[in-house]
Amino acid sequence: MLLHLYTRVQAAWSGLRARMENERGVIATEYIILLVLIALFIVAGAGALGVAINNKLSSTATKVSTVVP
Repeated sequence: MLLHLYTRVQAAWSGLRARMENERGVIATEYIILLVLIALFIVAGAGALGVAINNKLSSTATKVSTVVP
């Protein structure tokens, strides 16, 4: 009976230890956070690039419209 209790406690302890040592979820979460940050930077950069292109095209259109009557 004591041996049975000992083996059950040992099995439970090894299962708990295996769950604590398993870092797959932590690593996946870090990758997700990194991907979200990269996506935010890409969206912000694309927005800034779009504004810069729009300003350049607007200034070019203004210059063309003043030259050609």
